[in-house]
Order: sequence, then C-alpha cells, then structure tokens
Amino acid sequence: MEKDEILARAKKYIAEEKDERFRKEVEELVAKADDKDALAELEDRFYQSLEFGTGGLRGIMGGGTNRMNTLEINLATQGLANYVIKAFPEKAKDGTLSAVVAYDSRRNSDVFAEATALILAANGIKAYLFTGLRPTPELSFAIRTLGAQTGVVVTASHNPPQYNGYKAYWDNGAQVIEPHDAGIIKEVNAVKEVKTVSKEEAIKSGKLVLIDKEIDEKFWAMCKAQLFRPELIKEKASSVKIVYTPLHGTGAMHVEKVLGDLGLNVITVPEQREPNGAFPTVEKPNPEEAPALKMALALGEKEKADCVMATDPDADRFGSAFPNKDGKFVLVTGNQMGALLCEYVLLSRKEFGKLPANSAAIRSIVTSPFCDYICKKYGVKMHECLTGFKWIAAVEEEIEKGGNETYVYGFEESYGYKLEKEIMDKDGVSASAMCAEMTLYWASKGKSILEHLDDMWKEYGYFEDVSISQYFPGSAGKEVMAGIMTKLRKEGVKTFGGKKVLEIKDIRESYSFNPENPSEKKPITLPKSNVLQFILEGGTIVSARPSGTEPKIKFYINARTDASAGLDKAKAESAAVCAAINADIKKILENA
Repeated sequence: MEKDEILARAKKYIAEEKDERFRKEVEELVAKADDKDALAELEDRFYQSLEFGTGGLRGIMGGGTNRMNTLEINLATQGLANYVIKAFPEKAKDGTLSAVVAYDSRRNSDVFAEATALILAANGIKAYLFTGLRPTPELSFAIRTLGAQTGVVVTASHNPPQYNGYKAYWDNGAQVIEPHDAGIIKEVNAVKEVKTVSKEEAIKSGKLVLIDKEIDEKFWAMCKAQLFRPELIKEKASSVKIVYTPLHGTGAMHVEKVLGDLGLNVITVPEQREPNGAFPTVEKPNPEEAPALKMALALGEKEKADCVMATDPDADRFGSAFPNKDGKFVLVTGNQMGALLCEYVLLSRKEFGKLPANSAAIRSIVTSPFCDYICKKYGVKMHECLTGFKWIAAVEEEIEKGGNETYVYGFEESYGYKLEKEIMDKDGVSASAMCAEMTLYWASKGKSILEHLDDMWKEYGYFEDVSISQYFPGSAGKEVMAGIMTKLRKEGVKTFGGKKVLEIKDIRESYSFNPENPSEKKPITLPKSNVLQFILEGGTIVSARPSGTEPKIKFYINARTDASAGLDKAKAESAAVCAAINADIKKILENA
C-alpha cells in the first residue's frame, strides 16, 4: 500500500471521527509519517475496513478503519438501521421497529453501546438499552422476549484486552447470517450521514428505554426451567462445593444468582469477580486456555471443591474442571463437556418421557464426532453446520420450520452449549446450572464426572481432539493465511501423520472428492466457507480454517480409537496419531 493512499485514508478518518481520543491517535501518527514504524502502524490501521466475520465486527481498539472505535460503531449502526428499516417496511411505516442493546465489561463497551442505542433511536427504532453490563445470551433472550427486530451486543468475547467487538442480531435472537450480514455491510458502505440524538431527547420521545430486572428475572427463571432434577439439587446441594470465575466479565451476577437460588455453594474467585476490561489477572480471558483458570484451579484445590467453573467476559462460553482421585483438577475440553452434557440431556429426556421420536442435535463441522455415537444410541439425528453459533441457530430454525424434527441440543468445541430454545446463541449461564445438576446426578450414582467420562470412552471409543492455532497479524498475515489455504487446495495433501487421506471436503467450493480420483466430485450442501477437511484412514479428521474474528489460522484434529482393548491402550494410540499429524501441520505453518 502506497504512502499517499495510507495518508489519504488517515486524513479522511480524522475528518470524520468525532471521538477525540481515537482521532488524536491517528493525528499523532500522521505527524510522524516519515518514520518507518509510524507509517507501518498507519498501514495496519488503514489497509482494510473491519468486516463481519463469524462473530460480527471485531478488532483492536484505536483510531483507524481497521480498528474498533466510535466512527466504526456509528457507521455500522447507521448501516444496520438503514437495513432494518428496509427489511421491515410495515413496522418502519407504523413506527413499531425496536432493537435491544447490551454490552460487556470491556473498555469502551458502555460508550459504544450508548452510541449504538442513540443512533437507532434517531432513526425511529425504539432502543432497549440495558442499564449495566449483561451477558450475550441475555441479549438474545431479550430480543425474543421483547419482540425486537434486531439487537447488538458490544463484546469481543474471550479476545485479549485490546480488542472489542460488535455483534448484530436478527429478530429470531440469533446473530445475523446471509443475506442479512452482506446486506448490512452494503448499507454500511453506502452511509453518507449518521443520525443521532441526545440521551435526554431519546428517553423523552420514548425511543430509548432503559431495561434491567424485568428481563433479568425472566432470564433467571428460564435458565432454571431447563433443569431435569430440581429435587435432587435441593436434596444434595449442600454436599457440593463449586468454585467459579467470571474472568472479570459479566457472568458473576447471573451464575451466582441462578446457582445460589438452587441452594448450591458457590465460591467466586475474589480477584476475578468484579468486571474489569483490563483483565488484570489473566493474559487472555479465555476459559478454553488453562492459564486463564490458574487462580480458579488453585482455589478449587484449596477449598476441596467438586467442580471449577468459568465463563468468558460475555458469559456465552463455559469452561470446567473436576478433581481426580488425587484431588488435582483436570480441565474438561469443550468437546468432552459437549459429549457429557449431550448424554445427560438425552438420558434425562428419555427417563422423563421428553425425548421426541424425531429428536435432532447440532454440532459444528470442526467439533468432535463423539456426540454422533451418543446420539445414535438414543435415536437422535445429528446435523453438522459451519463454525459459529449463528449457524447452529440457523440449522435449528430449519429443523423447526420443517416440522419433521425437534431440536434438543446443540454445541461446538469452543466451549459453547445451547440447552434451551428461548435463546438462539450459546449460553454459559444455563450450561453452568446443567453442569452442576449433572455433577450431582453422577455423584448420586457413585461416580465422579471424570470417572463417568472414562465409562463413556469405554462405551463409545476414545476421542482425542487437538487444535493448533497460528497467528498472522497485519496485512501481510492475511496474505500468508490465504496462501496456506491456496497451497492446500492446489497441491493437496495425500497423507497426515502417515495416514492416507481418503476424502477431501472443500466447504468453500461446495464439493468433496477422493484425492486419487479428484475429477469425481460430490456436492456439499453447507453454506460456502473457507474450510478444508481431510478424512483419513481409520476415521481421523483434520480440518483447516482461518478464523473469522482473529488474525489466525486454526487446524483441528479429531481422532477416535476403539477402546475395547483397554482405555490406556486407546489413549496411547490416539496420542501417537495426533502427535504425528501435529508434526505435519507444524511443517505446513513453518513453510508458509
């Protein structure tokens, strides 16, 4: 990118950005543009504009078109408002359009959320704005409860502290998907003027309505209504001790309330209980990664807890750990918890006569097929979808509209679980309550969660699931990731870890083929996405996918080994397979 073009984009931004903090950052860089480092920083801030990915709009906060800032929020919201008005012309005409806006604990989230609400209000859309930070699942719940046409939550989920994001939702309570995402971006790019109004004027006109407990209380009741055995919890609650961390996010208010109402003894990590966008005790507030749970695990051992739980900053992801026989806590992966909850939901539904004959479950294509075996046992059909919970919601809608199947469960490997129909997104609050009940249930059968997981592996086979992530920041990084995917498509891969590739699924090109006979292609009905899957002999699956929300490429390994000859032997075989494949993936990344 030429210097003149970079400076032209920067000066245009300076002229349009009304937030002095972000404008000043760019002004200072422009003043030092002859410095190589300053120019490189300007290029990174302006080589592209943020786009909607699997999680909406997300990026590092700061001045620039490739940053999260007030101008980008304003443009996105005006574009969203324009699109909603066109999508619901009758409601726009009679003045009954509405939206819900929520935000998490990140820096600037409250500022971005209020700006969003006021722009919606100025465009004639009644904006329901939470008075304080709230979890993402409650935003989805509120859209459906209030009958709104759209919604926005300001959050960057589990990203590092320098990030923030903007997730747009539709009237079904799910994140926007095609054609709405493309339609909104088209409107954003066409924005000439951003309308806004003062907070006082918006409230006086009735176009800004502040909400809190009237939604909170219904949300708590809904979470508790998903449970199967409230009597068991009431009877055994005092015997269970739970250590919980919200990782400085939104979860404490809801998790403490729901579990507390059930009579459970919840000890929240004190250093991580209060919301704090700097996330001072963790490098990344991600319950998928062990370092984020270090303080919770230490407290869990000290308190001799039965379970350690964690939610990410917007409380849509749920992580957990359980003590082994030596009292040391073992982290349960998203795939493992997904299987544990799947089995518990299905066996409970069957026991209480709540498992329809035409039941259906949903998982993403990079999630372990562990649940497929469980669903087969209970006569439940498993559907696959693209990565991102908006796709799980989309498949659920298709299932329900078809009328031939009934949705009972959905999840993905990145610690997202959907137990209810009232929310069209993953929900860490409901997952925490169901996990607590499940722990009590298996304890009543004389089993710990880890012991029961061993039993499941003996029955269904041992599943080893590994993910490898490589970050490629900046404009050059984007090209490197594109190059990796192009190379994999062009040159193909005949083996991974010494195992022959029997089938390649190219989700972007919508077909699969045998690499030995590439001309014979079979159609794939999933929406197009930049994902490649390699099916190896023995059933192991390797997937490659650039992230839609972060500058990284991810590889997933899903390996299954029959455990009839013993669990230890199966674990050793799976570990060897994954290690060999991992070595091949590292070579691909090193040669990028």
